[in-house]
Amino acid sequence: MANKEALRELQGRLAERLHEVKTQERTLSWLAVESGGHGFLLPLAEAGEIFQPGALLSVPHALPWFLGVANLRGVLAGVVDLAGFLGLRSRLPEGERDQARVVAFNPTLEINGALQVDRLAGLRNQTQLTPEAVDVHAQPGFVGGRYHDAGGRVWQELRLAVLARDERFLRIVKGA
Repeated sequence: MANKEALRELQGRLAERLHEVKTQERTLSWLAVESGGHGFLLPLAEAGEIFQPGALLSVPHALPWFLGVANLRGVLAGVVDLAGFLGLRSRLPEGERDQARVVAFNPTLEINGALQVDRLAGLRNQTQLTPEAVDVHAQPGFVGGRYHDAGGRVWQELRLAVLARDERFLRIVKGA
């Protein structure tokens, strides 16, 4: 019962912050999430609704990081384990599923998809983070800037609009 109340409180605070962010002058703002022991920043304009993980319909012959299809408020969406897709781990351990969340892609991206993350870490904006030097190594197009916060935690931006069109992300079937 306490977990449900804490979740409602967190979602309420996030909703308030999302409203504040939409009414503030335009600055870079992200939903901060943790997955596979790493911090990621999902652009608020590209992230959609947040859900608790629910029942998933598995997809035969899918790659291990494609968890299945979920009904998210009447919309069928493919759910991808973010850490699994990025090669950070094979599966989220059973004991850690209570904090996991599913972040849908914003409907404007025109992809019925969602990312399962290990936990939410709140909202961040560019005034709270310091950009790091640009990495010259080849990275997928969906990887944005790297930032660190006042505590020294590193955050990697993931561009969901680019990820939604990434060929590897869209190929969920083994051997395809």
